[in-house]
Amino acid sequence: MSNKMWGGRFSSGPDALMEAINASIDFDQRLYAQDIAGSRAHAAMLADKGIISSEDADAINHGLNTILSEIEAGTFSFSRALEDIHMNVESRLAELIGPAAGRLHTARSRNDQVATDFRLYVRDCIDRLDGALAAYQEALANKALQHFDAVMPGFTHLQSAQPVTFGHHMLAYVEMADRDRGRFADARKRVNISPLGAAALAGTSFPIDREATASALGFSAPMANSLDAVSARDFVLETLAAASICAIHLTRFAEEIVIWSSAQFRFVSLTDAFSTGSSIMPQKRNPDAAELVRAKAGRIVGALVALSTVMKGLPLAYSKDMQEDKEPAFDALDAIELAILAMTGMVDDMTPNLDAMRKAAGAGFSTATDIADWLVREKGMPFRDAHHVTGRVVALASEKGVELEDLTDEDFAGIDASLDPAIREVLGVDKSVASRVSLGGTAPENVRAQAEAWLQRLEGTGAQAG
Repeated sequence: MSNKMWGGRFSSGPDALMEAINASIDFDQRLYAQDIAGSRAHAAMLADKGIISSEDADAINHGLNTILSEIEAGTFSFSRALEDIHMNVESRLAELIGPAAGRLHTARSRNDQVATDFRLYVRDCIDRLDGALAAYQEALANKALQHFDAVMPGFTHLQSAQPVTFGHHMLAYVEMADRDRGRFADARKRVNISPLGAAALAGTSFPIDREATASALGFSAPMANSLDAVSARDFVLETLAAASICAIHLTRFAEEIVIWSSAQFRFVSLTDAFSTGSSIMPQKRNPDAAELVRAKAGRIVGALVALSTVMKGLPLAYSKDMQEDKEPAFDALDAIELAILAMTGMVDDMTPNLDAMRKAAGAGFSTATDIADWLVREKGMPFRDAHHVTGRVVALASEKGVELEDLTDEDFAGIDASLDPAIREVLGVDKSVASRVSLGGTAPENVRAQAEAWLQRLEGTGAQAG
């Protein structure tokens, strides 16, 4: 038999395969709270405008509250035959309150209904992600403040470049996370407009109040064009783009944790809470949480690509292709939230090995640039000449198998007369980092001030959310 919710035009029911490919209730049931909230707002507006009676609106509201309680208690029975969350809710509403349930869908279509539900869901996800990212920033800033003056190597090309502080390194990820929050906040503005009342695609002849339903649901405004309202999914694409960039940022730090926790580096250690073992090698402590965060980016970026491909070339307005928007988005938004929480846990958990980092900080002649800067600053030498002289210093130290500060005064003078004993004022990793006082530099006092400023800024911004 045909679907009783829409099947008046049809004399028989769908094939089992048609039902299988058409049904979305297996995944869109997670929209139940948003669907019920949208229906309550719609029913209240219909009653206020005299389109349905207040008695019917009260019955609808009571029935919807009952359904919400049933779903949350796990006693609601979802049916594939009813296709989606909208029809499942409406069918149960009819069982609870009778014919009045049939009036709920007045001046509304599943097209604007699902678009509304999805926008509400994505908005809720963005708000949770913002709280999770704030907590991640707070963990990083706290770690930065604890180790504002701990020297470690800074890398380019994964080769030792110049000394930095561990706190400075942590604050780099605070900055990245802040831009991620900004992207999500910017996307939220375009998520937060209401499609409800656009109906199937052309609007409705009923005297509805779209501003009222938008306001009731916390939207900033109704969408201005009914065709666009039901067919737009760029709000999901934009959110997934922000999630993809965020995931990529997380993978950069995750990769560093994998490297830093290795026996070859030993820069940080993780406790048993964020490590796993090997089934055959009892000595192993594996940074699996970091590795899995690194891998989650594939799913998140993949969701963006998948939905972009679904939407490419779709004519206006709604097409059933768009049912494929939810599963990748749900998966990606779940994955990015879990990744942020896992990274926050690892930041709180990890302990830096200060001795190993300090020892590595001076390796590879990492203070060579300080010699060149000193020649420019103290001797007035053009930087390109100073670079050449410093290169000869490095070559000599390499030939002798010593660090730069182990060269003798005679060694320095033999390279260039400008390299008098005062050059020792800038040799050594502590002197190097202390000299980097420019805005954004790694000087410990800079790092401490920045960490304190971030913690003050994050206080009370929902940093404990998520």
